[in-house]
Amino acid sequence: MRGLVPFNRRNSNLIPTGFDNFYNMLDDFFSDGWFPRRSLERDTFKVNVQQNDTEYLIEAELPGVSKDEINVELHDGRLTISVEREEKVDEEKKNYIHKESRYCSMRRSMYLADAETKGIKAKLDNGVLSIIVPRQVQAVKPEKIEIE
Repeated sequence: MRGLVPFNRRNSNLIPTGFDNFYNMLDDFFSDGWFPRRSLERDTFKVNVQQNDTEYLIEAELPGVSKDEINVELHDGRLTISVEREEKVDEEKKNYIHKESRYCSMRRSMYLADAETKGIKAKLDNGVLSIIVPRQVQAVKPEKIEIE
C-alpha cells in the first residue's frame, strides 16, 4: 500500500494544507513492518524495583544474555545495569553476498537513596537478573522543636 503514495509527505517542502498529520497517520498505518522504528520499549530491557524495610529487590529481564555481558555498578546511590552484546556468526563458508552481525549496548540506572554498598548480591537465572541491595538502617524519630 505504501507504494501508492507518490512521495513521502513528511519530507515535502509544500505549503501545509492542514491534512498533513492525517496523511502521515495513513502512511504510518499502511506501512509494512519490514523496517521497525526504534522505541524505548524495544531498545532497552525491563526493570522492576521493589523495596521493603531492609532491602531493595531489582529484577531486570535479560533473555539470551550471559553474565559475562552484564555489568552492575553502584556509585553514590545510583545503581547502573549495563549490557554490551555482540552477535557474530562465524561460518567457514566463502563467497558471501551479504553477511550481518549485531552489536548492542543497553543501560538502565536508578537512584536508591539509602543503598548500602556492602552486601549486594546479584544472580542471573533463566534470563532474569535479580539484585538485592541492602538499605541503610536509619532510626527516624520525630523531633519536637521548641518555639522561642
